[in-house]
Amino acid sequence: MDYKQFCSQILDVDPKIRFATVFDEWSVKVGGGMREGVKSLLSERASKELVNLLTLDWKSRKDMAKMLGKTKYTLAEYDTIKRFSFYLGDDHLLLVSAEKDCDTNMIVDNVIKLYYKNQD
Repeated sequence: MDYKQFCSQILDVDPKIRFATVFDEWSVKVGGGMREGVKSLLSERASKELVNLLTLDWKSRKDMAKMLGKTKYTLAEYDTIKRFSFYLGDDHLLLVSAEKDCDTNMIVDNVIKLYYKNQD
């Protein structure tokens, strides 16, 4: 999959999406980034720390998959934004952040559709 193109397609879904980036299982960025003209709310160090924590969370969810099935996504809502984590198989994690007043269901539905579309 071309993760740079995939993340670009996600940013096109809704102007309220601030960030879309794919990371591998070692928290290494493989594509995507911040929407042009949008300033990150986190320092570079805080961003790396968050990605590391989310990667650990993703790995722990893999263990639960034996009992509950695979996690498709998780959502965290903060005072300022919503953060989505989408689990792209066993090797990649997609992080998306959006303005707090975004349409959560629309974003989730479109990201999942784009993921399957890009699998072909």
